Amino acid sequence: MSWASGPAEAGYGDRRNLCKKDKGEKPGDKKPDAFIGGFLIVDKKEELRLRRHRRVRKKVFGTAEKPRLNVFRSLNNIYAQVVDDAKGLTLAAASTLDGEIKPQLKAGGNVEAAKLVGQLIGKRAVEAGVKKVVFDRGGYKYHGRVKSLADGAREVGLEF
Repeated sequence: MSWASGPAEAGYGDRRNLCKKDKGEKPGDKKPDAFIGGFLIVDKKEELRLRRHRRVRKKVFGTAEKPRLNVFRSLNNIYAQVVDDAKGLTLAAASTLDGEIKPQLKAGGNVEAAKLVGQLIGKRAVEAGVKKVVFDRGGYKYHGRVKSLADGAREVGLEF
């Protein structure tokens, strides 16, 4: 006999529902916002992305020999960093807000802009002495802007 199928007269089956009723909540009420990694998350899609990102970060770790290329994508811009997690240092960084590529862009949130950011981060990483990286897509699908950034970095000489 499972916990939920206990004798009804003893009150075992509906214990969780009774607690909800005591708090004044109804089954259809909106749940409170979630905290993930210290951040208050309002949007369900962002919450799921951060969960994926944390799950991937358990396995992806940047070292001095092979640092991590991290990607963050917002609606209007895209950002990339090459990070040595062992030392906690950012070795190179680039975004659509950089002065080198901003004049060339009409908009920062498209595939062409992501490719330019990928080329810039690749160039800066190679200048910093980095040839191989571990790609951290940040919980996003490897598609569109994220893929374009990775392709741009590969063109310049970074190896994933």
